[in-house]
Amino acid sequence: MTVPTNDAASPSTNDLLTAVLFGPNFRQEHGFWRRLVTTEPFRRPGGGTPDERLALSYHRLRILNNALDSGARLAADPRALAALHEWLGPVDPALTTVAGIHYNLFLGSLLDHDADTRRDVSDFLALRRVGTFLCTEVAHGNDAAAIETTATYDRERDGFVLHTPHAGAQKFMPNTSPAGGPKSGVVAARLLADGADHGVFLFLAPLTDAHRALPGVRVRRLPARMGSPVDHCLTSFDRCFVPREALLAGQQGRIGDDGRFHSEVPNRRRRFLTSIGRVTPGKLSMSACAVGSARVTLAIAVRYAGHRMISGSRAARRIPVYTHRTHHGPLAGAMATVYAMSLLHRRALDGWESASETDRDEAERLVAVAKGWITWQARDVIVECRERCGAQGLLENNGMTELVTGIEGAITAEGDNLAVHAKAAAEMLFSATDRDTADGPGDLDDPAFLGRLFEAVEDLWFTRARTRMSAAPPGDPLGRWNAASSAALRGVEAYAYRQADEAYAEAVATLPEGAARERLTELRRLFALRWIARNSGDLLACGRLTADQVTFLPDAVEAATVVVAEHTPALVETFALPERLMSDWPIAGPRYADVYDDPEGAWHRSRRAGIGGRAAEFRRPVCGSRRRPLREKVAALGTRGVLLAYWGTTSVLSRWFEKPQVSVDESVRRKA
Repeated sequence: MTVPTNDAASPSTNDLLTAVLFGPNFRQEHGFWRRLVTTEPFRRPGGGTPDERLALSYHRLRILNNALDSGARLAADPRALAALHEWLGPVDPALTTVAGIHYNLFLGSLLDHDADTRRDVSDFLALRRVGTFLCTEVAHGNDAAAIETTATYDRERDGFVLHTPHAGAQKFMPNTSPAGGPKSGVVAARLLADGADHGVFLFLAPLTDAHRALPGVRVRRLPARMGSPVDHCLTSFDRCFVPREALLAGQQGRIGDDGRFHSEVPNRRRRFLTSIGRVTPGKLSMSACAVGSARVTLAIAVRYAGHRMISGSRAARRIPVYTHRTHHGPLAGAMATVYAMSLLHRRALDGWESASETDRDEAERLVAVAKGWITWQARDVIVECRERCGAQGLLENNGMTELVTGIEGAITAEGDNLAVHAKAAAEMLFSATDRDTADGPGDLDDPAFLGRLFEAVEDLWFTRARTRMSAAPPGDPLGRWNAASSAALRGVEAYAYRQADEAYAEAVATLPEGAARERLTELRRLFALRWIARNSGDLLACGRLTADQVTFLPDAVEAATVVVAEHTPALVETFALPERLMSDWPIAGPRYADVYDDPEGAWHRSRRAGIGGRAAEFRRPVCGSRRRPLREKVAALGTRGVLLAYWGTTSVLSRWFEKPQVSVDESVRRKA
């Protein structure tokens, strides 16, 4: 039987673009997390001391864990870990930090090692013990392969003695205090056996009980850092003994029953990189966190710009501040950038998951470069959006200050951005080859030509880097690298831009003809023209642009901005941010001024003559609606209605806490 086509069943423009941002399995990969952030336990709290907010984050971690069907499945699935960071990052950065450490760096490391050995992880899956990760030291950050904490094999006791030899070897910044409950850690230490140094390995060690550090472990809280409160500490070991099973063994090495060290990997640095393989999913998670935070901040700024009314050209006329080019122009550019960030994140994640063994190094390099580029772009977007919200953006209750400071943590976590890009620059400097650049200027209206200009900028900077290195005096490796490094770093930046543009092109190609494809094409054009305008002088000098094209570029960027700005408010809807979530940021709603209302204000006096009121307090407004006073609601419901409402609320909450909140089609999927 032939079924007639139903136009109403076709995906809408928003649905198509949401699939572009989140991938084709939006409901399966993101539905659970999207729903979780709208539940009452995860609503934004008002105020609280840093210790209270930290306690809330660990409390939420347990609620989250109880809602999962399997913490092990989450730890084994990089897509699920990325989605966790994408949705929880803007809501509770501290929770996102401790959850990422527990599920990815700690639990993931346990599951990745000793595949042929059964290790009891039930305490960690049930969160009777919270897991943390101790790698970097006071004196060793990005050079973690040089850490100095030791794990000396003791034949008589058949175990290892963890020891911190000096102050510089203290573990720096792990969340190792008793806050949140008993803690265990995966500790990176130098394995010493039979007088030989076999390189850095990971060891499982209990650290604290519910109240204090365990014998042989010393924990001291670090000063408060900018951003959300996390219990970052200095941690050291005083001849702390752990059994032989504490070593997270694998092909990189193990201590056999004969008490001797065995390894299938002869290179000590390669052993270390194998041990800390969980850093790559961590980089993907940092990118996801940055993407989610930038989306939320942009959504708040665009919505606020639409209902923040100011005086127009005529005194009696009121217009939204968004109507000004000076206001909507930067937000339109931010929209093009946020889409580019999202697409590059998906590209890096897909490439890393599907990479063969021969392509693994290149895939991991893209993950690293994308993490640096995305988090830096997120900072620019978040700061721009904060400024567009003026003084409102400076208030904590509007959420932006937390995201401004939170993105700084993502820039440094899992490898400082500059160090990560410098490593990629050194690798690409010797592997990059110039593409054919014989063709001259083309048409700025041709997306393919714009794509070739991305390639030209990348080639230009790596060519400069190699030229500078060749001109440096021989016999001085550091001097040669210093001569080339600044240009090589620009080459890495250009590589990231090219990868983002190619991700744009692939996404456009997947869309059917229609409004969604037009919107994405417009975003890609604005993204491309802004980058090309920034490099127009170099492209003119090497013959890839004409003088007329360089002169025309500012007008082309302006025209593209106008087109994107017209649709930016609608494009915010493609972020799929639930209205219940947005209502937790006052300025995201049209009645944002209600949050500052004062029940004792003179303007209320005529309506309650002679009636005393409570002290003024700030309230959370409901986006798009006026909240009725509580006494009016109670009067309307009556006694029976109040009792029924109370019974219904407590029943829903009890069912929520008792049952896992993962349905069959939205569960955290098992990695293939």
